[in-house]
Amino acid sequence: MIYENEKIKNISFPLGGIGTGCIGLAGNGELKEWEIFNRPNKVRRNGYSHFAIKASCNGKNTLKVLQGDTCENLMGAFYGETHHGGIGYGPSTHSLAGFPHFERVTFDGFFPLARLTFSDSNFPAVVRLTAFNPFTVHDEFNASLPAAFFEWEIENVSAEDVEFALACTLQNPAEASRNQLCLQDGMQGVFFESADLTQDEIGYSDLCILTDHPDTRVQKYWYRGTWKDGCTTYWKNLLNQERLAERHYDEHGNRDHGTVASYVKLDPKETARVRFIIAWNVPNAYNYWSKLDPMPTWKNYYATQFENSFATAKYALSHFRELLEKTVAFADALASCTLSDSVKDAISANLSVLKSPTVLRLEDGSFWGWEGCSATMGSCMGTCQHVWNYAYALPFLFPRLERSIRETTLQYALQDNGATSFRVNLPREKKMSTKRACVDGQMGEIIKCYREWKISGDDTWLEQHAKKIFKMLEFAWSKENPDRWDADCDGILEGRQHHTLDLELFGPSSWLEGFYLLALDCATKMAEHLGDTARVELYQKLYQNGKDYLNRELFNGKYFYHKVDLHDKTRIESFDATERYWNDEANEIKYQVANGCIIDQMLSDWHAALIGMPSVFDSEKKKTALRYLYQNNFKSSMRDITNMWRNFSLGDEAGTIICTYPDDKQTPSIPISYCEETMTGFEYALAGLMIAEGMTDEGEHMVAAIRDRYDGEKRNPFNEIECGSNYARSMASFALLPIYAGFSYDLCENRIGFAPIGGEGRYLFSVGECFGTVEIKDQTCKLTLLGGTLPLKVLSLPFADCITNVTLDGTTIDFCIKEQSVVFDSITVKKELFLQ
Repeated sequence: MIYENEKIKNISFPLGGIGTGCIGLAGNGELKEWEIFNRPNKVRRNGYSHFAIKASCNGKNTLKVLQGDTCENLMGAFYGETHHGGIGYGPSTHSLAGFPHFERVTFDGFFPLARLTFSDSNFPAVVRLTAFNPFTVHDEFNASLPAAFFEWEIENVSAEDVEFALACTLQNPAEASRNQLCLQDGMQGVFFESADLTQDEIGYSDLCILTDHPDTRVQKYWYRGTWKDGCTTYWKNLLNQERLAERHYDEHGNRDHGTVASYVKLDPKETARVRFIIAWNVPNAYNYWSKLDPMPTWKNYYATQFENSFATAKYALSHFRELLEKTVAFADALASCTLSDSVKDAISANLSVLKSPTVLRLEDGSFWGWEGCSATMGSCMGTCQHVWNYAYALPFLFPRLERSIRETTLQYALQDNGATSFRVNLPREKKMSTKRACVDGQMGEIIKCYREWKISGDDTWLEQHAKKIFKMLEFAWSKENPDRWDADCDGILEGRQHHTLDLELFGPSSWLEGFYLLALDCATKMAEHLGDTARVELYQKLYQNGKDYLNRELFNGKYFYHKVDLHDKTRIESFDATERYWNDEANEIKYQVANGCIIDQMLSDWHAALIGMPSVFDSEKKKTALRYLYQNNFKSSMRDITNMWRNFSLGDEAGTIICTYPDDKQTPSIPISYCEETMTGFEYALAGLMIAEGMTDEGEHMVAAIRDRYDGEKRNPFNEIECGSNYARSMASFALLPIYAGFSYDLCENRIGFAPIGGEGRYLFSVGECFGTVEIKDQTCKLTLLGGTLPLKVLSLPFADCITNVTLDGTTIDFCIKEQSVVFDSITVKKELFLQ
């Protein structure tokens, strides 16, 4: 997607690794959100950190920061009280808004790559930037580097020879700062570190600028003075000195800046490339949100892999080309998919959550996440089960990290009675960090355990964890379950059911019942594999009874709903819940879906489509309900919607709201929470289910409406918000990819399959330890691997009966056709498999 003019206004593109924090690259080229200090920080810059370029020609020097016009409010920023700053003081001086800068900037952002172009009628070059952090599918080590990668291309567009100086400046964020020269193996730069703290102390940090450009000069320190002495002197030094002069101080300073400048002389129309790495090391993470004494601390995973930021920067620069090529290969494969622009945009943009401060990697490499990010702290801790249920990027692209979430749940969140805490606090302990277990969260864990087994093909993993998985399921009817989800063990949820809208339903609903039934079906398959016939029989019985009830009793002829008598106070009295849930004035139970048409009423079938399980819902009733959902919940304009909740769409913007009460159905006096909000993760899930069920136009319309709201001018395209920024649930958009491809998988049997929406197309796929593209056209199929290898016995295709020839890496191989599948003895795809 290309953003320019007003469309760059709200862009902040995260540059960082998985679990490392990030630096935000603004739409105008500014380095704006420095979120590398073990917590979010949406308002923090790091001093005057920036890139600048000088052109020298015919005795004239021209110097500009590599930024466009400021994107800030010209009255000043809204960030609370501050001394001589904020509203009434204009843009922050650290934004460099007042420095000479470029007239035009275009931002071509297709995550994980940002490509910016800077041009100016008064500058003799067009300057292009490729910025990224490695997105190396299945390789979580390189995808977790605490660094931002910059490759600059300078094109001399004048008719004269021009010498250019490309400079990178950083501030040392330490109050007691020490800057040192880095010089090793043809690389040079500045190492910025805390002068008064050891690497084991909270608050210690070190940063590094490094380049491998041969003609480079380093100024470790800006001039130390007061007021604007340092910045003034730096600008004059860079503008007027032929080569930037060194400056040294023996005493440590306070947040000293340093600059690295690389020089290149270009003939007319000639181009050159200069690479920089900005790396960081803030090794000691800490639990700042629980107010424990003493404050728990732990090492970031990256700090166990690299001694400091200089070590990271050396590694990054040494592997720059390889890591860029792998990142481009992934991005190009995704961009080449036979999908609408808005769908590709939704898939790619929300991958950015994985590179944001929403995500942590603990000392042992395990994955842990917030739901999202508030301005200066995480929002809703603990890899919340019911939020991360929607996030489908990680299990396909970095499956070992996703499995680590399951393992954390089974080791720490699962209690002896079978309940799970739907949040895991840090440090990890086996305890309930939440007041009660959550139905869609806990059932989702069982569904995801099944998915992780099938997507990896690791039978040993299942065998190791099966007893705990079954315990989670059987908590539904356990006598130790105080919420009595399925107390009579009949496959129907009737008790107190906590859910992702942060409250509880009382009585059976298609939404939560669907989760329960899919979990039962997944557990049945796992029990079958393990030869546990007693569990198979019990789970099948509960599943069938619950499924019959759901499709018979929870469908009102138009959509699936929640069966509850709102006036039956006894429903909540037995749970001692009257104080919170009873409305004396209306004589009703509060916060229930009841007759509402809720967006997630068939969410379990979205999951089923993505993990290769049968539908829970009757096919015809499901299609009727989907049509009704689109008719009632999708709003082409929000102007006439009354929404007292959070406003994620406004005015003429379109979106799909959480719950409606159509056809004059009685609206509860106080209905389900968040009912008029438009939360993108819910919207993507419903759109995906519609597309899977043949309602492609409607699903794409919903996706396009979301991305129109995140157009760069109104909101940041790389930050879909819900309960905070960089919200995990938005990664539901990735599920659109396997849905469009009709992708199925069972690596326990070395089987995959494709049945694309529309019959043909090119799609990216990722499973097991490999990823690549599949192209289906004119009853031929070509699998091209871009990483890893694929052991394969069965490839399912709608036109398998038509296949007459198969080549593996260019060599013809034997096969047979069985049940709409191409069957092999046992092969390993390393590069390409072609079937025709």
